[in-house]
Amino acid sequence: MRRCSRLALIGFFCFAVSFAAAQEEQHHHPAGDPGKLGTVNFANSCSPAVQQQFTRAVAMLHSFWYDEAQRQFQAVAQADPKCAIASWGVAMTMWHPLWEPRGPNPPQMESGQQAIQKASAIAEKSKVTSREAQFIKALSIFYQDYQKVDHADRVVAYEKQMEALHDANPDDTEATVFYALSLLGSASSLPPDKTHSRQKKAGALVEPILKTQPSHPGVAHMVIHAYDYPDLAPKALDAARMYAKIAPESAHALHMPSHIFTRLGLWDESIASNLASAEAARKHNLPNDELHASDYLVFAYLQTGQDQLARNVFHGNGLGNNLNGAQFQTIYSVASMPARYVLERRQWAEAAALPDPKDFPGGRYAWADASIYYARALGSVRTGNLQQARRDIDKLASAQQTLKDLKEDYWAGQVGIENAIASAWLQFAEGKKSEALEQMRAAVTLDDAADKHPVTPGSILPPRDLLGQMLIEMNQPADAVAEYEKLLAREPNRFAALYGLGRSAELAGQSEKAREAYARLLTMTKGDERAQVREARKFVNEEKKSAAGK
Repeated sequence: MRRCSRLALIGFFCFAVSFAAAQEEQHHHPAGDPGKLGTVNFANSCSPAVQQQFTRAVAMLHSFWYDEAQRQFQAVAQADPKCAIASWGVAMTMWHPLWEPRGPNPPQMESGQQAIQKASAIAEKSKVTSREAQFIKALSIFYQDYQKVDHADRVVAYEKQMEALHDANPDDTEATVFYALSLLGSASSLPPDKTHSRQKKAGALVEPILKTQPSHPGVAHMVIHAYDYPDLAPKALDAARMYAKIAPESAHALHMPSHIFTRLGLWDESIASNLASAEAARKHNLPNDELHASDYLVFAYLQTGQDQLARNVFHGNGLGNNLNGAQFQTIYSVASMPARYVLERRQWAEAAALPDPKDFPGGRYAWADASIYYARALGSVRTGNLQQARRDIDKLASAQQTLKDLKEDYWAGQVGIENAIASAWLQFAEGKKSEALEQMRAAVTLDDAADKHPVTPGSILPPRDLLGQMLIEMNQPADAVAEYEKLLAREPNRFAALYGLGRSAELAGQSEKAREAYARLLTMTKGDERAQVREARKFVNEEKKSAAGK
């Protein structure tokens, strides 16, 4: 693949050397070593000749290796025309419940419906087990009348059918794992539930199986997704450290542990996980997986102060700027990384100079454009270009309305939070400081009520961090201390939170708390690339000298 010629800031959008070409290359990669995808036993009535390939396809499906799993299922269906469950597998690969909470796009829905209708037709004529028939019936309900019935309603109907399948086959691992996935799919498609009731139920289903079947890829995978939340993440740490060993051939399996490492602030483990994932993705020509791993890699590098390594991720492996055929996680990665890179480093001039987003598909992905407008609005405010900030805030409002009109409620809410934050800082710059602080607190309240999307490593810049920063600038450092402590409870070891806690505690005269925060920051970071690290080291060293002199 050709490389982008420009390495300036605007070259971040070239992180993608020809994505369209890379997408095409995905159709010509090896299927993967079946011995390196985990151990699966999905009982079925297909011919003995296709059993190994069918098992490999199911293992890939458990690790969300959707494109290759689809090809494997199609090959099984061609080799054994009476294998109804193979067409069920094809239909399953068309739906990515944790990546696309609003469901597949129309071509995927049509293809999935055709595949499950084929499975149903074969099942009526061939001898299939009652269990296979239940799998097919459940998925048929998801695809049935998709043009008329709301996506969330069909997701919940599918979940209920999978519950019945599980109840009829309580000792069947595959039924249990796919039921757990259906619960997580419903949780992603429905309004946020801060009790995480479905996620906890899914985790309770699969967690015991991890002890008896420690090499099953779907079990470890579902444990990680079920507990990918700040309050639940510790429950998934064992599964996170197992999954990559279960299915080392899968780029997604190598990446997924980093979801838990990110929630717990284990940055070195996250970096190792995503370096391995990106390498596997390149090996199998999987640009979507490589970009997804790169997003988490950039995030982890930035938390450890390794800014040059984070920047190198952008320029080390491009993947085209034609994103029309991209998957959700690809669009998110390409949109978030440049915004994250400038804002995490507090490089306001770089943020203000971000170019207009031109390559995102738009519509339901209007939040991708909004990521850039948000970063640019903050950068413009902080560098005094209030006119540009107002223009970008208007664009944020427009993106939010587009998402509302399309009933993309989650992302409309996320863009609304970004709009509120940028507007608050604009008010602050205009001298309306009490109004700015009130609006900033409102943005934090909205963010606290929202859940993290399953794809993202975290917000581009936490609203509570920006609230703390505003409080410091309003000479209220003690209040800022409280906000940073709340942020660290939710996002352990986040660079901005540790530095913010240290700085606000220092200004509030809480020297011991400042020293502890700065010391934690220094333990976590590598090198002195960032000024905040040098400030922290200076404070800690001076405290040591002061203590020694007493």
